[in-house]
Amino acid sequence: MMLINRRFLVSVIGCGLISAPAPVLLAQNSSAANSSAQGQQQAQPASDQDQGQEMDPLNRPRSEQQRARDQKLLRQELSETYKKWLNEEVPYIITDEERKAFLSLSNDEERDAFIEAFWQRRNPNPDSPENEFREEYYRRIAYANEHFAAGKPGWKTDRGHIYIAFGPPDDIDAHPSGGMYERPPEEGGGETSTFPFEVWHYRYLESIGENVNIEFVDTCQCGDYHFTIDRSEKDALLHVPGAGLTEYEEMNHMDKTDRFKGGGIENLGAGPMGSMDQGKEFDRIEMAAKLFAPPPVQFKDLENDLDAFSTHKLLTGPVFPFDVRTDFVKVTDNTDLVPITLQIRNRDITFVTKDGVSKGEVNILGKVTTIMHKTVQTFEDTVEIDQPSELLEKTLEKRYVYWKALPLQPGLYRLDIAIKDVNNPDHIGIYGRALNVPFFDDEKLGTSSLILGDEMHPVSSHDIGEGDYVIGNTFIRPRVSTGPAAPVSFSRNQDLNFWLQVYNLGISDATKSNSATVIYQITDSTGAVLLQKQLESKDLGEHSDELTVAKSLPIAGLEPGKYQVTVKINDAISKQEIAQSAPFVVE
Repeated sequence: MMLINRRFLVSVIGCGLISAPAPVLLAQNSSAANSSAQGQQQAQPASDQDQGQEMDPLNRPRSEQQRARDQKLLRQELSETYKKWLNEEVPYIITDEERKAFLSLSNDEERDAFIEAFWQRRNPNPDSPENEFREEYYRRIAYANEHFAAGKPGWKTDRGHIYIAFGPPDDIDAHPSGGMYERPPEEGGGETSTFPFEVWHYRYLESIGENVNIEFVDTCQCGDYHFTIDRSEKDALLHVPGAGLTEYEEMNHMDKTDRFKGGGIENLGAGPMGSMDQGKEFDRIEMAAKLFAPPPVQFKDLENDLDAFSTHKLLTGPVFPFDVRTDFVKVTDNTDLVPITLQIRNRDITFVTKDGVSKGEVNILGKVTTIMHKTVQTFEDTVEIDQPSELLEKTLEKRYVYWKALPLQPGLYRLDIAIKDVNNPDHIGIYGRALNVPFFDDEKLGTSSLILGDEMHPVSSHDIGEGDYVIGNTFIRPRVSTGPAAPVSFSRNQDLNFWLQVYNLGISDATKSNSATVIYQITDSTGAVLLQKQLESKDLGEHSDELTVAKSLPIAGLEPGKYQVTVKINDAISKQEIAQSAPFVVE
């Protein structure tokens, strides 16, 4: 096991940064040496000192200048491996505070631990042995080196920098050969000739905004595209009199020399919409500063998470517990519906009583991000719970359930949720987990999550797909477990409701319908089958490649204990089988 000094460990756990331990350790060692020397000196006979014996130079106290010099020399002893990591591998994502902390470390063990903590702080799934962020980051470096090299490694180019920091753009407008270019109205209109250039478009970048356009120009025509906030820089005829005129210049409303009189960062020239957009020079300067700054570190502590969601100031106080359940339902070939269900005990909410009514309020804030911190979904709600004051004590053991369904493309995300007790601002709860949205292969039999609910019924035709707890034409309110590994619980006077969708069933060429067998069963903790039923897909009234299984079962006859419900599907046409199971407890 790697040994780390106590100061370093406390720093990593406390805030993720380390505060210059090297000089402190040196000072401690020096102090100890001085104390030892003084002890030895005091033990010497007076006659020795009277004879003018000088103090050992090795035991003399060091000055502040000497300690500063030693610290500098220590930092210079970084091996090539650590220098490369700091200056070539992570320069675009390491913060100034992290860089300063890394340079203050005194040995390789601390540096190794720092690097591990550096990546872990950015890991979207801290419980996983794999670090998707790190793997994606190094993939981007390799891609940049392969595609953007131009007399220097690709990671050193501006395109490589942006690609590594923010990932591939959503769209690229590429002009690799330059040539004739019809200006858009916001650039003055008219026709000109350009150097090679590219415009990268991002629909959203965290901490920067929506619809971000980043322009790169190859003015040397050597393949080295550099970032620019001057859209006139790509104009190869910019300094050629009478050539590449804008619309107003062609109509003699403006002279081309007027472009260079404004003193701004661009020389686009006037046009139908040019003045409106050219006035945003400071916005482009600010965007450039944000693009080339290290991206913010997400999920490092509760305060940063809450700041990402709301403007409320974080206060200290007891943890506000709540439970979360996520399910997955296929909507289209490239989109899943992800119902997110939160459960909060009434007892954990602060109620304020006024005029005979006890009222509790909870703010719920949620965020879904990609492994590279790109925000794809957010939600924010305030829920209110009202109770007659005389009934409040009887309802404290009840639970409030909140539901939010988000459309997401298949892939790996991180879900972060924060809740806040409005009547007790110090009472805050937070949840953060990886969210792996499944891809349903057209060639394979697949199923949604198996949802166990305490209430389920069909909805009217005009309510299909609308409202809380509604999936398709069914209202199904999921039961939420009280712990990550705990099964959901039901009372004996409740019905056990379960809901499941099946995808990619085979279709018969002869009947133009599916042909599948559905078996559902309940087993006890020993595996003994207590109930089993078999249905044919035709009995469920659906003849497409999708099938919905929704059943309600009375459980009054079950003794208190642990059970499991299992749904098995056997597709006679594609010759595939699939099953889903979910545990539950009868109280």
